[in-house]
Amino acid sequence: MNAHSHDVAVSHDGTARRTWHNWPTWTLSALVALLPLSFSIEPGIKALPVALLFFSGLALLRHAPVRQDYRTAAPVMAAALLLIVLDIINVLWHGLGWRPLDHAAHVLLYVVVAAVFGRCLRMELVWSGFSLTAITLGAVCLVQHYAMGIPRAYGLNGGGSSAIECATLLLGLSLLALVRLLYARMLSWRWWLHGAGMAFGMYGALLTQSRGPLLAFVPAFLLVLLVQARRTRRWRWSLALGATVCLGGAIATTTLHGAMLARFTSIQQEVAGFDQGDPDGSIGERLEMWRTALRAFAEHPLAGIGVDRYADYAKAEIAAGRSDPAIARYNQPHNEYLRALATGGLPLLLAVLAMFGLALRHFARWAWHPDDTIAGTATAGLAIVMLYLFCALGESVFYRVMSQSFFFFLVLGLALRLGYQIRLRDAGRAPAARA
Repeated sequence: MNAHSHDVAVSHDGTARRTWHNWPTWTLSALVALLPLSFSIEPGIKALPVALLFFSGLALLRHAPVRQDYRTAAPVMAAALLLIVLDIINVLWHGLGWRPLDHAAHVLLYVVVAAVFGRCLRMELVWSGFSLTAITLGAVCLVQHYAMGIPRAYGLNGGGSSAIECATLLLGLSLLALVRLLYARMLSWRWWLHGAGMAFGMYGALLTQSRGPLLAFVPAFLLVLLVQARRTRRWRWSLALGATVCLGGAIATTTLHGAMLARFTSIQQEVAGFDQGDPDGSIGERLEMWRTALRAFAEHPLAGIGVDRYADYAKAEIAAGRSDPAIARYNQPHNEYLRALATGGLPLLLAVLAMFGLALRHFARWAWHPDDTIAGTATAGLAIVMLYLFCALGESVFYRVMSQSFFFFLVLGLALRLGYQIRLRDAGRAPAARA
């Protein structure tokens, strides 16, 4: 009797200790899962999850295994740090004060937050949280478009001007949901959850009527299917899924959303108008902004005009009669590569290209790995980088806080996660499903 009581007590005590020991894992996993949603809302409470993760990351940097994971992700981290250094040098060179360093500070923030990915997390909770965010934001876009009559849905943050940011985030979440869908057991609850996340994310993005992110999504989506088909040799399943999604998107675009189709078909007309000296419409205005940015680069090829100084330069060019007044309301040229050229010169453009190129190389190296956990993490990172690589052609993705935060949170975090998983493998511990 006493022995039995003692065993129960030990068991209860052990369970309590295990529960107490595991609460940081569950808490950090929940915070990571919530972060994309926090990027998408307006209230100040949004800063709480990232602040908690930042201080957690600082604490984890003391641990040698986490620092080892940073060394594994060194190319990606070095590219991010290069962007920070060049921004600081640019601000000092032009004497701009510290306010223009907001973007560099955000990058540094996620360099530290990434440390959280270098410890044990409940990754199924994280992936499920991402898909639930896609469902939530997609549903918000549905309500805005169909119930509130808003032509271009924009989500929960920033009003109509945030439509393109909302689309980028939704499509990024859709790609993550697609990766998890491909790795989930068919018809399981996770399979349905990630399938719903992909569908709501894509449809919500369609309702924003943002052409650039939607066009950028196509090669990223096809790349994910190609990588998975080649790894598993399940070409028919990947082809069937790709055909279903493409057919559904085409039907939604052509039959349900005539305005979206009209935006695509108007591109040629707007380009022709720009050639005739009339930058009417978003395409014509973009071309005029790009021409102004290239002129800024030609005048200042090495140092640029200064971080966040594009709007001032454009207004001066309008006053001088060299740029059309139609672009006066824009504070960035809607092209990340040209923004880098104009504000930071050739060095900043090379740093942006290095960010994309080194991240692509790092994730592509592990996307073919035979271990599903490692390959799935690498494929998710590869998809996000591909999406942004093409989005950057029509939008300043590192200028807008929502899209910038989403990119660096995921790309730096997933790079660290790969380091963690590779460390487990090298130690003879096969990455578990939660890894």
